[in-house]
Amino acid sequence: MKEIIDGFLEFQQEGFPECSGLFKKLATAQNPKALFIGCSDSRIVPELLTQQEPGDLFVIRNAGNIVPAYGPEPGGFSATIEYAVAVLGVTDIIICGHSDCGAMTAISTDAKLVNAARTHVSPQGRLEDMVRGNVVAQLTNIRTHPSVALALNQGRMNLHGWIYDIETGSIDTLEGATGRFLPLVENPQVSATLAATILAA
Repeated sequence: MKEIIDGFLEFQQEGFPECSGLFKKLATAQNPKALFIGCSDSRIVPELLTQQEPGDLFVIRNAGNIVPAYGPEPGGFSATIEYAVAVLGVTDIIICGHSDCGAMTAISTDAKLVNAARTHVSPQGRLEDMVRGNVVAQLTNIRTHPSVALALNQGRMNLHGWIYDIETGSIDTLEGATGRFLPLVENPQVSATLAATILAA
């Protein structure tokens, strides 16, 4: 805990004064570029991965970057999505899975009925397949939320499915037209919007 408090004291004495203009602007308003839905895993830091400043990303994190489908009794997750899209007007939603995901490891190990239908060359291959499949499933779920569905229908929203590799620092992105994951560094314009639309149909 001492390291955390020391970090805050350093931020207060050095980091905050360096960005005081930005924080003054953010004190009364925010205008994030995107909604980033990621895993709670301590190794995943959205602002670090994307090199964004405070106020640039609206972030939701939970174990396994799970997006509940919209239901008759929407909870905090649904309210957060609605706020990001309908109020803040984000135009991009990123759902980001990652390598060595504990939630997906548990599923790939324990969900025997799901895994029995698929063959994998190794436990690592099974986990990687689960991580990719999970991102695709969450892209399908997020499309059920009214504000997202409306924005997609009006052509003012793009969906992105990412897989972050912790060891290499690389990201693969889902290409909507083919359903394949491609290196983001070579395919910066790729969007998963089409894939989500097809899967939801």
